[in-house]
Amino acid sequence: MQLHNKINREELKQKLAEETFRRKTISFYKYHYLDNPQEFRDSIYRDWFALNCFGRIYVAREGINAQMSVPEHLFESFLKTLDNYQILKEIPIKYAIEDDGKSFYKLTIKVRPKLVADGLDDGAYDVTNVGRHLSGEEFHNHVGKENTVVVDMRNFYESEIGHFEGAVCPQADTFREELEIVTDLLQNEKNKKILLYCTGGIRCEKASAYLKHHGFNDVNQLHGGVLEYARQIKSAKLDSKFIGKNFVFDDRLGESVNGQIISHCHQCGKPCDTHTNCANNSCHLLFIQCEECKAKYDGCCTPECAHEKAGTATAEHRHIFGNSRKYRKSLALVREEQLQQNTLPHQP
Repeated sequence: MQLHNKINREELKQKLAEETFRRKTISFYKYHYLDNPQEFRDSIYRDWFALNCFGRIYVAREGINAQMSVPEHLFESFLKTLDNYQILKEIPIKYAIEDDGKSFYKLTIKVRPKLVADGLDDGAYDVTNVGRHLSGEEFHNHVGKENTVVVDMRNFYESEIGHFEGAVCPQADTFREELEIVTDLLQNEKNKKILLYCTGGIRCEKASAYLKHHGFNDVNQLHGGVLEYARQIKSAKLDSKFIGKNFVFDDRLGESVNGQIISHCHQCGKPCDTHTNCANNSCHLLFIQCEECKAKYDGCCTPECAHEKAGTATAEHRHIFGNSRKYRKSLALVREEQLQQNTLPHQP
């Protein structure tokens, strides 16, 4: 059988829309040494393709990181496949906060050098010397206390729409940048209690080890990330200390945790937390856009991109942002960079 998808996006999305059954959106990760990542990748592809699973899964010599959509009526069969692999046995699974079953439309499994790209050599620090794992309720009880620093280990386009109360939210577009920024920002806080969090927990595994390597004494991380925190807080009937929306890396691009909107449309400034990718395919920049601006600018981030998409760009038009399909950037940070360089294009 073929071990990758060959059907075009439009056809796949149409098939998803026509499904008559429900799906569950889940995520999981595990650091576990794999002798042959490619062989493991091919094997789980066969198992999960046969069960009509969708998702985006990354495999590396150091383990697996997965976000998936599984048919509800085949979920028990899916769980049984996990027992076929040592790395997947008893692996903790996180469930989506809001789930319409439309998070993914195909199965993609890729082998990568690392699960989380930190830009560092493998021997730069001990990735197994991680911080203390805190449950959702434990983390909740520490937030806001004296001599405690809460740090968001996600990228700025994620924290912009939702974060914990009082959290340090570094203005970075990559995890590698964030490690450096956080270490620098907290140089004088090494004896305080550090609380790290991210979406599902995988970035905090490396971040906590990195901070411990650089002399931080009391490093803690939210086990299961924002996804597990939201589940536990809801179950315990506690008021969430995470405000806004949790960014997710699938077609939904976000799920509300406490119902608040803390961000604004990047074009008109009205309250909005809906991310989109610029509809001009030579740009595809990630930004926040309200429905009115979406209609006004045809789903694009600037009038220039709208003209380029429509084929009405002038000879003077020069595309500014570049293609971010491979490198996701936040419009807010792009604008700040351009203001500093005095290259900001005309904005609506």
